[in-house]
Amino acid sequence: MRDTRESRLLLVLLIAIAFALITVDIRGGEDSPVDGARQAAAGVFGPVENGVAAAVDPVGNAIGAVRDSGRRHDRISALERENAELKARLGSDDRNRSRARELDKMLKKAGAGQYGIKGAEVIAIGAAQGFSWTVTIDIGSREGIQRDMTVLNGDGLVGRVTTVGPHTATVLLANDPDFTVGTRMEKTDELGFATGQGDRPLAVQLLNGKAKVKKGDRLVTFGSQASKPFVPGVPIGEVVRVDPSGGDLTRTIYVNPYVGFSKLDIVGVVVQAPRTDPRDTVLPPKPAAPKPTPTVTVTVNPGQNDAQGDAQGDAQNNAQGDDQTEPQTDRTDSIQDDQNTPQDDQNSVQNDQNGVNNGQTQGTGRSDGQAQGDSQNDQQ
Repeated sequence: MRDTRESRLLLVLLIAIAFALITVDIRGGEDSPVDGARQAAAGVFGPVENGVAAAVDPVGNAIGAVRDSGRRHDRISALERENAELKARLGSDDRNRSRARELDKMLKKAGAGQYGIKGAEVIAIGAAQGFSWTVTIDIGSREGIQRDMTVLNGDGLVGRVTTVGPHTATVLLANDPDFTVGTRMEKTDELGFATGQGDRPLAVQLLNGKAKVKKGDRLVTFGSQASKPFVPGVPIGEVVRVDPSGGDLTRTIYVNPYVGFSKLDIVGVVVQAPRTDPRDTVLPPKPAAPKPTPTVTVTVNPGQNDAQGDAQGDAQNNAQGDDQTEPQTDRTDSIQDDQNTPQDDQNSVQNDQNGVNNGQTQGTGRSDGQAQGDSQNDQQ
């Protein structure tokens, strides 16, 4: 349509009609006169609007997704960073707790042995000197560290300092083949020398070839002159195997060290030796012997059935015994009576004879007396 005076008048007229219809619709409320026309228009154009919306919405959503993708990506990146920070924080907390436990255990060892120590952290494994079993710690001569100082941790002997720099030091570990330390057996005080064997148990050569050693016996450091390179009483390990003596002057045993050399973290360098030998006081307490498990013995008591059975058995036995005993007793009594009857007859005969004899004896006595009297009278 060209821009003419008529077209402008028509546009103004349509606008005026639209405002008039809007005003009438607003004032009419629910009874608006244009409500019927609105419903008719909705019935005609509603399906068309739904079809157009169905066709246009995916395009609009895609455009919105493209527009919001940048913000979503930034949000995802922020969440990932927060997640990583939380994981790192949790991991560091666990590590800090573990290191705190190690430090506490080491301080208790130092207190038990009266060692003056300086704590250090293992920062590297191996050294430029070419030792096969060494670590580097983060303290050196500036912190008072010197060569040939004893190094320990919360478990026991770690090694000795071999090289010292201004801020670092190299420690030769106790399991290195070039490492040797004097040892003393717990309780028996048998002396020896321990040598490292890498990842195998330490080999300890006892000076007494007849020393009595068994599996589980424990060893500590014997100590060196002026406590260098080793202070006394530091736990070394437990005996795991004993070679037969074979009549040799020395005896070899094998000791499993307390320290895990492949997982060192916090260590302590002994800068002040104890005033007295702590001997066995630094050794960890032995675990208590397991208590014997109580054994429950179940005794089966005879029941009523057994009692009744015994009573019945006794009654039967008594009845049978009585039945068998009564006839036998009667027969025995009859026989005894039969035997007693002749004996009674004999006794009666014997009594009769005795009576006759007694009578004869009494008569003879009287006759003799009378005869003697008569003889005396005749003589007078």
